[in-house]
Amino acid sequence: MIEVSAYIENTYQTYIESDPSIDTASLNLIPWSDWFRVWLEELYPNVPPGNNYELSMRLTSDREIQTFNAQYRHKDQPTDVLAFAALEAEVPQPLDLNEPLYLGDIIISLDTATRQASDRKHSLTEELAWLATHGLLHLLGWDHPDEPSLETMLTQQAELLKIITLIN
Repeated sequence: MIEVSAYIENTYQTYIESDPSIDTASLNLIPWSDWFRVWLEELYPNVPPGNNYELSMRLTSDREIQTFNAQYRHKDQPTDVLAFAALEAEVPQPLDLNEPLYLGDIIISLDTATRQASDRKHSLTEELAWLATHGLLHLLGWDHPDEPSLETMLTQQAELLKIITLIN
């Protein structure tokens, strides 16, 4: 069994224009570390070798994610999820497999996630899990530069959500 430490930061409520109808307190009840552990176990052995992983996830507003999107992707608009893979950077990784391997950072806009959940007629929790799986796959090196690779990635995301019983 692998270990996963997921550091979740919720900066959403710090923005004045944020939607007060979003119950950010309930987001703290989502078992993120358990989900990431289950997802990484499912993806094993197609993950970097190790038995201890770390990642961070930040829940924020459209305003803040737009800033990151403009700075790092040169797209001055909000988006639903951004992923910054540590494995793609020249960051020294631990040689000891007992030391945690840092996978990277996932940033999710609660504003966009809320709209998408409403449009897709499912819960905010399901939308956040969908976006978290998308970000995780990017941290592991997945990409979708064309329609076939996007379909493959979306299929894998659906499989990961089935494991945690969020979708049938």
